[in-house]
Amino acid sequence: MDAMTAAPLQLVLGEEELLVERAVDEVVAQARADDPSADVRRYRATELSPYELADSLSPSLFAEARVIVLQAAHEVNKDLATAILAQAADPADGIVLVVVHAGGARNKALADALRKQGAVVTICNKITRAEERSDFVRAEVRRAGGKIAPAAVPVLIEAVGSDLRELAAATGQLVADTGGTIDEKAVRRYHRGRAETTGFAVADKVVAGDRAGALEALRWAQVLGVPAVLVADALADAMRTLAKVGAAGRGDPNQLAGPLGMPPWKIRKAQQQVRSWRPDSLAVAFAAAAEVNADVKGAAADPEYALERAVERMCTARESR
Repeated sequence: MDAMTAAPLQLVLGEEELLVERAVDEVVAQARADDPSADVRRYRATELSPYELADSLSPSLFAEARVIVLQAAHEVNKDLATAILAQAADPADGIVLVVVHAGGARNKALADALRKQGAVVTICNKITRAEERSDFVRAEVRRAGGKIAPAAVPVLIEAVGSDLRELAAATGQLVADTGGTIDEKAVRRYHRGRAETTGFAVADKVVAGDRAGALEALRWAQVLGVPAVLVADALADAMRTLAKVGAAGRGDPNQLAGPLGMPPWKIRKAQQQVRSWRPDSLAVAFAAAAEVNADVKGAAADPEYALERAVERMCTARESR
């Protein structure tokens, strides 16, 4: 198989959510390298009937390329498992079927049968051991184009914790902030054992309406030297996410992932958060985030004060319900 061509049958096996999402995204990227207009459709497998499955995988009149992602295939009943295997045995031209299965004993026969049918298998097992987590951090640094000193790896894990998403975010931020070379001193400078000092933590507190927590996280970030631009970017990203998800309504996060360009977990989280925001309050906070982004990039004389003022404005907006 060509490096940039997606095989028509893919099995993503495991329950490490971040790795599963990346595996699916990689298949989509490969399919769109062949055909940039390839349509991506995501379904929770248990919500499909055998007829609906067949319809989603049937060739279109215009032979349009398509990627069909079946989430939680380990939960399907016998009839749907049989239908999946029948469809996987003879995929139509231009269609890529991605079956996401948590692994383990539940519906193991389905995963085993897909392997026998020639599925390209990507393993995404839970990362639980310390050495595996260290390997993940080193791989993330390479993925971001940087290098990390051996002594810095355990220090980073101790500072950030074991959550892969937080480790990935912290690693990417460190690579960007250090110019690509991470040593123990850099990790201690940016974290010092307090994962909550990142810009994303400030944004999470703002979104939750925790004024005191947001200001405390902001001051820790400033004391530890987190660049003001990164905090402002995190605030803007949080507001954009709420605005996009709020406008999309209460749809299935798996279905909305493609149109919104976000992973399902992020949509699910934002759907819960946006319920606490009125549309006009969100508009005020969105404007504050846009203004502070300009402020920290040169429009304001004091970027730190601009950030504090923006956090106050955004929290006040959320409180005006």
